[in-house]
Amino acid sequence: MPHFYTEPTITVLARPQFAEPAHLPVQWMGEGTDGERLAEFAGRLCYMSQKNPASRTTRDYLENIKKQGHGSVLEHANYSLLLEGVSRSLTHELVRHRAGFAYSQLSQRYVDESDAAFVVPPAIIGDEALRAAWQAQVEGAQATYVALVDRLMERYQWVDDKVHRRKMAREAARGVLPNSTETKIVVTGNARAWRTMLELRSSEAAEFEIRRMAVAVLRAMQAEAPAFFSDFEIYVAADRVEAARIGYHKV
Repeated sequence: MPHFYTEPTITVLARPQFAEPAHLPVQWMGEGTDGERLAEFAGRLCYMSQKNPASRTTRDYLENIKKQGHGSVLEHANYSLLLEGVSRSLTHELVRHRAGFAYSQLSQRYVDESDAAFVVPPAIIGDEALRAAWQAQVEGAQATYVALVDRLMERYQWVDDKVHRRKMAREAARGVLPNSTETKIVVTGNARAWRTMLELRSSEAAEFEIRRMAVAVLRAMQAEAPAFFSDFEIYVAADRVEAARIGYHKV
């Protein structure tokens, strides 16, 4: 039996490491992560205000940056996340966000999907009849995939390189796998790019699965770098599904 995901898993893989230059020290106040301090340093450099004349904490400083719309300094802080338990349907939408992002996704040409997992569409969770009909289809598609790989391996017996033969078989057979097939993807983006993506994909207008992922990513990023994402509010929308709204639009 394949595994079925009903929630994504979000793992922070990498975060900024800030090395303050000794000849341009900042009069820091309050708490701040390396990413937040990096953005503050970059912003202060523009005006040579390292002495912090307004006596702002790092998070107050970045709150003002967001309020003023000076989002360019947020582009210095990059975060890499591993997303698991998401569907290939979702990633087709996610990778449309190009500016400020890098992506590395599981390859169905090389990875055997005979025991692939699947992501249950949020709209059918809780309805046993709908889930049974959907599950029968995805399990049937997976069985067809396995059978096709076996037959294609026989068809391509003349290919001496077994690794290449498997790739040829899997790349042909993967066409029967549904968009609900689970995938894994590493996403790196700067804080400004993450904010833009989350504003769009956590909104009530977003498709349910990517909206669920965006809310999960937002929670992870609010814990990781709260000053960058403190103006987002998570709430339960009229459709009874969590969504989020942003305080400072398109910083």
